[in-house]
Amino acid sequence: MFSENTKKSGCIEVICGSMFSGKTEELIRRLKRAQFAKQKIATFKPTIDKRYSDLDVVSHDSHSISCTPIKSPSRMLQIDPDVEVVGIDEAQFFDLTLIDVAQELANRGVRVIAAGLDTDYLGKPFGPIPGLMAIAEDVQKVHAICVKCGNLANHSHRLSESKKLVVLGEKDVYEPLCRECFNKALSEEQ
Repeated sequence: MFSENTKKSGCIEVICGSMFSGKTEELIRRLKRAQFAKQKIATFKPTIDKRYSDLDVVSHDSHSISCTPIKSPSRMLQIDPDVEVVGIDEAQFFDLTLIDVAQELANRGVRVIAAGLDTDYLGKPFGPIPGLMAIAEDVQKVHAICVKCGNLANHSHRLSESKKLVVLGEKDVYEPLCRECFNKALSEEQ
C-alpha cells in the first residue's frame, strides 16, 4: 500500500523494432494508460521529426499524443517534479547523452518509455537505442511484416539511394523486410 511519503521506483522501458512495426503506437498506448491512471506525463520527440505534426507524436495509423519537440535530451531533465512518466519517440535520433538522461530520470523515480529504431537502414545498431536496451528494466522488440515474403520483419530497408544516416520518410522511402529479404536487397544494391 502506497502512502503519500512512498517514493515510486523509476524504470526504463524500451520499445524497438523496424519501421512500421508499431513502436509509436505502443508508446502512445502506454502513455494514454498512464494518463487514464491520473499519472502526470511528459512526452518528447526530436525537433527534426515533423512528418505528421510539429507538436504531437503521431503513429502511422494516426493515433496521437501531444509532445514537446526538443534538440537535446538534457531538456528532459527540466520536467516538473510531479511528472511520473516520460515518453520519448524516435529516440534513435537523439545523441548518446539520452542514455545518461534516461538513467537520471529513472533514478529520480520517473518511468521512462523510449521508442525507436534499434538498427539503421544498413542493419547496424542505431544511436542510443542499444545503450538504452542494456540499462532498461524492460525491452519489447516489435516486428512488422516483411513486404516481400510475409515473415516477421526486423529491418527497415531504404528505397532511396541516399547514403545519409538520417532520412525521414514513410512507405515512399522505407519498407520492412525480414533478414533474408533484407540481405538479398542489400546484395542487389552493391
